[in-house]
Amino acid sequence: MPHLTSRLAGTLGTGVRTGLGVPGCAHPLLAPAEWNALARPGTPLHWAVLDVDRGPGTQPDPHCLDAAGRLRNAGVRVLGRLDGAQGTRPRIELIADAHRYLEWYQVDGFLLDRCPAGREGLPETRRTITSLRALRADAHVVLGHGTHPYPGYAENADQLVTFDGPWSDYRFSQVAEWTADHPPERFCHFVHGVPRAHLDEALRVARWQGAATVWFTDRTDHGGRADPWETLPGYWDDIVSHIGTGVSE
Repeated sequence: MPHLTSRLAGTLGTGVRTGLGVPGCAHPLLAPAEWNALARPGTPLHWAVLDVDRGPGTQPDPHCLDAAGRLRNAGVRVLGRLDGAQGTRPRIELIADAHRYLEWYQVDGFLLDRCPAGREGLPETRRTITSLRALRADAHVVLGHGTHPYPGYAENADQLVTFDGPWSDYRFSQVAEWTADHPPERFCHFVHGVPRAHLDEALRVARWQGAATVWFTDRTDHGGRADPWETLPGYWDDIVSHIGTGVSE
């Protein structure tokens, strides 16, 4: 695949920097240290997702408002999580949630999580994105497919999550060839269960596959019984150092 080799060389030559995209920590009352660490100056974050209660909740949460404000003051984009339910959730519900995120937490954009990936889901997803940008024209929109979707999705969103899963799958994963038509800053990878000893390898996989926004953690889902994103990885300082100093490049 020579075009992928060319893309890797171009990424290294143009100074595209890998950064972290946070899928969403636990509520600030349950994970205060995590939210404080994310707001620390110099942390190489592209954005962080705010998920109050599987969405924006039913009323403003002062703890989440404070956490989101501290991130924005640190220059970090805050994205509200919207549950797309694989395309089964009515658009009117998604936009109502988006409106609450904007009104209560002044978010900078949205992660449309569990976004459909097939060609048949593209028209409705496109309409949803149009509605989101009617609420905020400069909204940063990330589509959380978790796999490589039909290529047309890339024409409508700022970023696509093209991998969301365990290290055991990621280390042997293959990139879709059509992604070479887009720059690395268009793609995100979320990987759990990455041992500290394999962190450098995981960063190499992300660079080779052309994903500039990543989240690697040694936490696991324990067979689907836990959320590996709720806490920071045990090697948080290491990954911040790697990416923040450009070692990962």
